[in-house]
Amino acid sequence: MTMKAWRVAAVLVLAFAAMLAAPLPAMAQGAAASSEKTTEKTAEKAAPVPIRMIRFGVLPLGGTVESRALWTPLMADMSRSLGIPVSAYSVPTYEELDRAIGRDEIDMAFLSAKMALDAVMQRRMKVVAQIARHPSVPEHRAVLLVRKAGPLNTLEAVLAQPEKWRLARGDSRSVTGFIVPQSQLFLPNNIEMETRFRSEFVGTHQATALAVANGDADVATNNTTDLERFRQQFPVEAERLQVVWQSEPPPGAPMVVRRDFPPEFQARLQNFLTGYGKGKGPRADAEREVLKTLRAAYGYVAADDSALLPEARLEHHLGKQRAMAASWVNDAAREQRLQRIEKTYAEQVEILRAAPAR
Repeated sequence: MTMKAWRVAAVLVLAFAAMLAAPLPAMAQGAAASSEKTTEKTAEKAAPVPIRMIRFGVLPLGGTVESRALWTPLMADMSRSLGIPVSAYSVPTYEELDRAIGRDEIDMAFLSAKMALDAVMQRRMKVVAQIARHPSVPEHRAVLLVRKAGPLNTLEAVLAQPEKWRLARGDSRSVTGFIVPQSQLFLPNNIEMETRFRSEFVGTHQATALAVANGDADVATNNTTDLERFRQQFPVEAERLQVVWQSEPPPGAPMVVRRDFPPEFQARLQNFLTGYGKGKGPRADAEREVLKTLRAAYGYVAADDSALLPEARLEHHLGKQRAMAASWVNDAAREQRLQRIEKTYAEQVEILRAAPAR
């Protein structure tokens, strides 16, 4: 190769090397910029989103307007304490409230223990408080109602021929309207509430009591707390009713909040509830009056998910009762069902007992 050819080759090699080297700074700058953007995005993700309002789910008691009115004073005080709006999400049925929780349309709610357990197991909600109990206050219990002047006025008559009677009961998510009567009274007497009665009406505690009082049903499930409220609102109709059975005290209804709320905000909500009605002066006196209307005269105490362990045990027991009472193709099928019940219960216990650590 001539000297001229060597020079040309050297120039080409240097030019090619320069082409390869030229983009490297740009690539490094791009990578650095990308890294900075990623860091910024991570920081944005880590920053807690401020809570601008609370949607409070109201468990249906009577009508939606009545249920909302019952909770409005507490929600107004909560709004003033937290400095953000608190609005009521009131629906006529347990099912609609359950769906709203599933759609993340509820931020906080006072739920039946059954609904609370479902929401906690779905990792949507966590328990922060429950009603404080006091020896001077009669324990909350499920009851069975009949008409004083009706053809059915004893528990023995209800259990002897359920096919003759019209039943008014609560939603299957209601602890005192369905779960406890089914587990403690009907299944032990080989009666399935949903299939053994002549007909059934499903409604709120107020609606079931009215159904019996007005002769539209013969027997109804209810509870002592709502029956006392019913006596105040419908004294004439309440006089027509009598209690023929009371349960053992059932699991209490807890207050739950969204699990994805910042821990600091969850603590503020819990502190508001546990401090409500505990002070002195006119405002505290007014708060205690609100608590009385909510059948929580002694206020609320702090709680966590472990407060739902009694409900998990109740559902576990009910599940086994139903499995043993049902007809199966063979023993193996029943055993599989029982194993699933045990597995579900074990999962619930593990999660609920771990609550204080979170």
